[in-house]
Amino acid sequence: MDHASAWSPEEGIVASSVYTAGRRIADIPIEQAGEWAAKGGHVVWIGLLEPSHALLARVQAQFNLHALAIEDAEHPHQRPKLEQYGDALFIVARTAQLIERRVTFGETHLFVGKGYIVSVRHGPSTSYASVRQHWESCPHSLAKGEDFVLYAILDFIVDNYMPVLEQLECEVEEIEDKVLVKPMTGPEIERLYMMRRDLLRLRNAALPLVEVCRRLTSADLPQIQPAMHPLFRDVTDHIRTVQEKIDSLREVLAFAFEASLLVGQSQETAVSKRLASWAAILAVPTAFAGIYGMNFSDMPELKMEYGYPTVLACIAATCTFLYWRFRKNGWL
Repeated sequence: MDHASAWSPEEGIVASSVYTAGRRIADIPIEQAGEWAAKGGHVVWIGLLEPSHALLARVQAQFNLHALAIEDAEHPHQRPKLEQYGDALFIVARTAQLIERRVTFGETHLFVGKGYIVSVRHGPSTSYASVRQHWESCPHSLAKGEDFVLYAILDFIVDNYMPVLEQLECEVEEIEDKVLVKPMTGPEIERLYMMRRDLLRLRNAALPLVEVCRRLTSADLPQIQPAMHPLFRDVTDHIRTVQEKIDSLREVLAFAFEASLLVGQSQETAVSKRLASWAAILAVPTAFAGIYGMNFSDMPELKMEYGYPTVLACIAATCTFLYWRFRKNGWL
């Protein structure tokens, strides 16, 4: 015990602890993890961050983990899933963070078996140290075993989708407020497209966890106690809430884009009407000037005493009438 307590974490290992009755009793090296997990009433909780192949091989040797699961854990970019290898479960979940206004994804791979749980993090992800600290302060809950730790991590992953969505929602509301004022510019349209794409990717990351939680509540997995099923169903409810939020934001962005197009078309139509109105008004003096600019000597109007003021009066009257009509129709 003293030897285990003196151990200090190495590179790639965030934490490696053993619990009994919900209380941490020691920090242990990887080489002792299997021995502690085999003791009744003890749970080993190991957290790894982008571990090397050698480190994963050491963990594999302690818990007799399947080679295919280890291979998946070593190489990220896996789809969220749950697979059963003998007495062990292998679960993949996607994490999300908003970095420089873009949704960036990481992965968490979880190995769960009798007396142990191993989490492997890749890419952008919030540390699970806060999860560990929170539940260490509630030993009664942590005493439920490794399946409760699994619930705590999955619930933490899903709950961290909401801050990302809340930040995106604030930006969506700003876009919605501007869209009826003026058409969207090129950069704004590009940003709208990227947001819709990020929301779709987030939906694809979150939604498969519904099936993962469904399987965790089935009787086919003896590793999960029936008393834990309501907790995993609660995680499913949270995922559904995330899905509804994502779908709502995507619809708002789609409507904003359509509204922007309509506003742009409306403004273009108004400009076209103005141009057509002024073109019609200017056509009147142009027509008169064209007629009286022809070089013919026998034009009867040329000898009229009041011909010039009469023509000017006709031009002014016609232009005034056209301006009044276009103004009345809302074209000017």
